[in-house]
Amino acid sequence: MNFLFVHQNLPGQFAHVARALADDAAHRVVGIGDANMLRNRPTLHPRIQIVGYESPARGHRETHHYIRDFEGHIRRGQSVMRAAQHLGQQGFRPDVVVAHPGWGEALFLRDAFPEARHINYFEYYYRGRGGDVGFDPEFPTTLDDRLRVRVKNSTQLQSLVSCDHGLAPTRWQKQRFPAEFQPKIEVIHEGVDTTQVRPDATACVCVAGQTLKAGDEIVTYVARNLEPYRGFHTFMRALPALLRRRPNARVLIAGGDEVSYGARLPNGSFRELYCRELGDTVDWSRVHFLGKLPYAQYLKVLQVSAAHIYLTYPFVLSWSMLEAMAAGCALVASATEPVQEVLRHGDNGLLVDFFDAQALADTVSQVLQDPVTASALRLRARQTIVDHYDLRTRCLPRMLDFLTLRA
Repeated sequence: MNFLFVHQNLPGQFAHVARALADDAAHRVVGIGDANMLRNRPTLHPRIQIVGYESPARGHRETHHYIRDFEGHIRRGQSVMRAAQHLGQQGFRPDVVVAHPGWGEALFLRDAFPEARHINYFEYYYRGRGGDVGFDPEFPTTLDDRLRVRVKNSTQLQSLVSCDHGLAPTRWQKQRFPAEFQPKIEVIHEGVDTTQVRPDATACVCVAGQTLKAGDEIVTYVARNLEPYRGFHTFMRALPALLRRRPNARVLIAGGDEVSYGARLPNGSFRELYCRELGDTVDWSRVHFLGKLPYAQYLKVLQVSAAHIYLTYPFVLSWSMLEAMAAGCALVASATEPVQEVLRHGDNGLLVDFFDAQALADTVSQVLQDPVTASALRLRARQTIVDHYDLRTRCLPRMLDFLTLRA
C-alpha cells in the first residue's frame, strides 16, 4: 500500500506509525511538511520520502481578524496541493492519506487524490464555553473572543466533512467535536514507548554545579513553554509555601519562554512576570530553570523526580503527562477533564484544583514526606501507561490495523 502523511511539523503525531509502515517493504511511505520546519531535521526513516513545501504567506492584516487565520490556512492548503500534484505527476498515488487538518494542509487533499482513503487527526475543537476559552478568570474572554473562536473551527469543519475517518488521541478530545461528526472519529493515542520511558534509579541531573539524583527531594515541572495554559502561574505561586515546608527540596523546571497556546504578553515572558511577582518570597537558589531540553535530558528530569506537577486548562492532554507516568513519577495534577480521563485520585496520582496554589503546595509536600504512598502511586502510574498507552503492545498495533483496514 501507498501511504501519505501530511503535517507542517512532520512527523508530528505520526512518527511511530510512519516508521512502522516504512519497515514493511510492502508499503511505500511519503511525507509532506513545511520546508522551513523540516530543515536540519534528522532522517525520519531511510525508506520514507519527504517532500517540503514553501511556507505560505499568512492572512493579510486588512482581512477581518476572525478569518485571518483561515485565509492563511487556505494559502497553506494551496501549497500542499501543489506538492501533492507534483507527487502525482511523478506517479505516486496514495491508498491512504493521513493529515493533521489544523493549519489547512488537508483542505484540498481530497481534490488531489480523490480515490484515496482520507484520515484526519482531530486534536481539538474550539468552543466558546466548556473548554480552554473562559476557563481562567485571570485571563477573561470577551464576546468578541467567543465569536472569533466559533469561526476558528472553519478549517476543521471542512476536513470533518471531506475526510473518510478521523483520529483523536483521547475520548475527551473526541467529545469536543460536534456530535454529528463523532461517529467518524476513532480514539487511538499515539502511544508511549515504555521501553525507553521508564524508571531509572541511577538517573542524575547536573544543575548549578551540583548533581541531583533519583531519591533526592526533587520537584519537577515540565511544559513545552511556561505559560498559563499549562498552569505555570499556579505552579509558581505554590513555590513559596512548598519551599518553606520542604527546606531540602529542589525544583527543576523545563520549558521555553515562548507561548504555544493563548495570548502573549505585550512585553517579556510569563517566567519573567511571575518571578517578578514572587520576588524574594522564593529561595531562587533552589529553583532551576532548565529551558528547553534535548529529549534524553528531559527524560532524566522525569526519572529523578520525587514529585512531578502537571497542570492544564481543559485542553489538549500533553504527551509529557503520560511520559511522566511511564517514567514512574509520583504525579500531582490538575482536576481538569483531560487529566481525569487518565489519572484517578489516590490510585495512580493525586488531583488538585487547577487554581489552588496552596492545595498544590500541600499535596506536593505530602508526597515528599510519605515515600511509601508515593511509591505506590509511582507503580500504578506506570502500570496505567503499560496497560493502556504502551506504544508497542497497545497503540501502534491498533493504529496499524486502523490505517490498513485490518481492524
